[in-house]
Amino acid sequence: MINQNNQLFVTNTLTRKKELFVPLNPQQALMYVCGITPYDYAHIGHGRVYVTFDILYRLFKFLNYNAIYCRNFTDIDDKLLNKAAQELGDKMRYHEVAQKFIDAYHQDMQSLNCLPPDFEPRVTTTIPEIINFIAQLIQNKKAYVSNNSVYYSVKSFPDYGKLSKQDLNELEAGARVELDPEKQYPLDFALWKAEPDNQFWHSPWGWGRPGWHIECSAMCTKYLGQHIDLHAGGRDLIFPHHENEIAQSEGVNGAPFAKYWMHNAFVQINKTKMSKSLNNFFTLKDVFTQIDPMVLRYYFANHNYNTPLDFDLAELHKIQKSYNRLCLALDDINSGEITNQELGNSSFIQKLLSFLLDDLNTSGMFGAIFEHLGNLSRQDKLHLKAFLKQVLGLTMLVIPDKQIEITPQIQALITARDEARANKDWATADRLRDQLTALGYVAQDKSQGK
Repeated sequence: MINQNNQLFVTNTLTRKKELFVPLNPQQALMYVCGITPYDYAHIGHGRVYVTFDILYRLFKFLNYNAIYCRNFTDIDDKLLNKAAQELGDKMRYHEVAQKFIDAYHQDMQSLNCLPPDFEPRVTTTIPEIINFIAQLIQNKKAYVSNNSVYYSVKSFPDYGKLSKQDLNELEAGARVELDPEKQYPLDFALWKAEPDNQFWHSPWGWGRPGWHIECSAMCTKYLGQHIDLHAGGRDLIFPHHENEIAQSEGVNGAPFAKYWMHNAFVQINKTKMSKSLNNFFTLKDVFTQIDPMVLRYYFANHNYNTPLDFDLAELHKIQKSYNRLCLALDDINSGEITNQELGNSSFIQKLLSFLLDDLNTSGMFGAIFEHLGNLSRQDKLHLKAFLKQVLGLTMLVIPDKQIEITPQIQALITARDEARANKDWATADRLRDQLTALGYVAQDKSQGK
């Protein structure tokens, strides 16, 4: 039985309030988290999302919920087609690109000690369900066919905008800048994209492939049902992706789709949102050459999920000392197999649990750990080590210092900065220096002629 005193509160994006988590069915937690589009290696923003909701998944299990976790792969997309065309010379080899980066992603998640979800569907294996979902939307007069493509009719869904709190008049004004003649209304979005005959999949509307948003609605419904407890992802997905998911799912089922919506805040580089266009985009693969994945997981957990994280590799090297201090304090403890019930009966674990139950307040929890670490009994240490391994997903092994190496990405930043200095482009040089500093490298300039 779940201890009724262990009530979980989460910040619900839908209401903008912290609310008591009450699942649709007692003792069950249905959770869907949007996965990656595998056209490149996973980045540190992905790492934060999936560590955050891995901790939540583990917490559900600790609280004895029957937790069912679904996380997808969007393995057909314009970005994948473009990557296949560029690297393999044929856009129809997109599945090869997808598999390469799915394999790399799985390795990254394993390195971060994230539990595998119960279901991990791919869009390309869910096409019949997607087509059926679109057909139901057309039947319910929520969508229409236009030139062999299918679009969702935003005006048919009066609650559109309820998640993102967007002003639809402002959205419409912005959409009119690039008005698509195939749409009845500027904000309508594609459910099915027409393609030449014999390309991709055949549907009642002709050959084509699904739009981005419909995929998650169909996969979530197939694996978790029409109504779920919690839908999660990065804050950048609130609009349009999650807003459109609500319109689609509720357009078919006529009832609330997800009861709770959770979104983690952005990862920033020098107070700026991480972006490939700004050349401040760092993959997990590259970061792991500089720091152990467990330290990165511990780093994420030391910052509350709903506040922006200014990524700084120099801070990561410092926080490794904090992690090792914690590991060393518990190094002589063999936690073994300890039941959730035994941990739940520990007054110290209950104190730590109170932080996690308060909207995953992981930073507060670690503060409490270090406040009491020097005065814990052996029994408390036994429980603490087991709790950190089972619920926080930390291996609790001391991390040896790594030798700093210059990766191709870092060398490219150094070269670009040298060129900027040679051209006396000091603003660019300073920006590149800041990026190197954020990654734990110190740029030391020599005077001219020395």
